[in-house]
Amino acid sequence: MPKTQTVEVGALSQRQTYQSIAIIGGLFFIFGFVSWVNAILIPYFKIACELNNFQSYLVAFAFYISYFIFSVPASYLLKAVGFKKGMMVGFWVMALGAFVFLPAAMGRTYELFLLGLFLIGAGLAVLQTAANPYITILGPQESAAQRISIMGILNKGAGILAPLIFAAVILRVSDDQIISQLPMMDVSEKDQFLDELVRRVMVPYAVVGAVLVLLGILVRISPLPEINTENESEAVSQANANKSYILQFPHLILGALAIFLHVGTQVIAIDTIMSYAISMDISLLDAKVFPSYTLAAMIAGYIFGIIVIPRYLSQVTVLKSFTTMGLLFTACILGLGGEVSFLGMQVDISIWFVVLLGLANSLVWAGIWPLALDGLGKFTKLGASILIMGLCGNAILPMVYGYLADTIGLREAYGVLIPCYLYLMFYAFRGYRIRKWSKA
Repeated sequence: MPKTQTVEVGALSQRQTYQSIAIIGGLFFIFGFVSWVNAILIPYFKIACELNNFQSYLVAFAFYISYFIFSVPASYLLKAVGFKKGMMVGFWVMALGAFVFLPAAMGRTYELFLLGLFLIGAGLAVLQTAANPYITILGPQESAAQRISIMGILNKGAGILAPLIFAAVILRVSDDQIISQLPMMDVSEKDQFLDELVRRVMVPYAVVGAVLVLLGILVRISPLPEINTENESEAVSQANANKSYILQFPHLILGALAIFLHVGTQVIAIDTIMSYAISMDISLLDAKVFPSYTLAAMIAGYIFGIIVIPRYLSQVTVLKSFTTMGLLFTACILGLGGEVSFLGMQVDISIWFVVLLGLANSLVWAGIWPLALDGLGKFTKLGASILIMGLCGNAILPMVYGYLADTIGLREAYGVLIPCYLYLMFYAFRGYRIRKWSKA
């Protein structure tokens, strides 16, 4: 394999820059496909493994808690072996997780499925720790949100396809009728159907595992350059002269908490909407389109960001607007009701505001990243790993939602989003400007 030299961002040619953006874009597509299939895995495992709401959201917990555990080790791995070798390791760990689905399906063992999801998340933690700072620094800081928006389109475009492809491969038209009859079946008949249902994941995940092994090899031999994130400009070096550890950057730490809450709101909007639709007497096969609607709303937001940032609106202005929008849409979910007919669905109007949360969430990630990494210099890789740790919000907040859904109701549980959006508004309006901890 060819030896890769480390280069400065400014030393890359225009061709190298575009080539690098294209390769990282491909990675974001893969991230989206693997991550957002969870939206259909949650109701799928709930039926196949006979779970309650809280237990079913362990899918998201197992997948995303690995980000909290592995993000900082991932930064040290990347520092030791470089971006490309680190990405190869990440793909291979993901492949191992996909292969764990095979014995899990044979025994219909939910705990093994969770282990497989944990390993897939661990591999993604390495890849995300590499890819997010890479695309952030691969060009001017003021247009970082624009580049991240392009990555978001690829990520969420894959997310639209993932549940639909998974449903087409795994689910059958007759499943809804059989599932409705499960309570009336005897134990052996029910077990036979559920065993057959859950084993349908074996072939798809065997293929996914093989593809991930191949992708690890391809990214290692790709022309993606190693970018030097250790050097600092003179201005950044002077500003960081008295800083020796990562906790001395308040805007980063506050940004990591913002990421924690943002990704939690994002995954709640996407991963819970199928269950919310099913509670309105929509069949599993029909409900599968709702995560795609939410992701399509996110893509609309990304396209808006590409057009207006930074030419017409700054990324800070957009962050302020979209976090406020999220709070307003959540209030509408909780406060508005009544059946409407739209896109062939007769459902409560509140579910369409869950869809619109996709729009509100779309440019929040793109707004937080460049603000939180601003001025970190040689701390950039470690700072990025701190932000990636925030992705464990995808693990924690859906569990909170699941508990509330079991105790007070699916709709009322969306109230957990209110404090999340309030904090995100704080970061957008004030938090990112805090550069020194104050006792006051």
